[in-house]
Amino acid sequence: MMLRAVDKHSGIPAYLQIMNSIKKEIMIGNLRERDQLPPVRELQKTFGVNVNTVIRALEKLQMEGLLEARHGVGYFIKKSRIINLEVIEILEKSVKELKKIGMDLNTTTLILKEVWRNVK
Repeated sequence: MMLRAVDKHSGIPAYLQIMNSIKKEIMIGNLRERDQLPPVRELQKTFGVNVNTVIRALEKLQMEGLLEARHGVGYFIKKSRIINLEVIEILEKSVKELKKIGMDLNTTTLILKEVWRNVK
């Protein structure tokens, strides 16, 4: 699992960064249904934030139906959304090509959002 400290200068709220990080791990298959997340205090250290920020993110993921809280035990993955490995391979090839022609992540993201909106 590749959970990293939040970027406090990104402009994205820390709890959202935590949610996105955990969602990504679920989607790529590093966290699967019934897996237990590390304890809240450990996540606090990993993400470099206040414990309340971690709890907020976990509660929101619980409301989205991705996590289940077991009192006194911890948080567990309730729903797995594993992305097909073929999709990851397609994205890796695309990213390699974009990097080869000098595209940066911000520009790529802007273009992807625009293409996403226009594709029916």
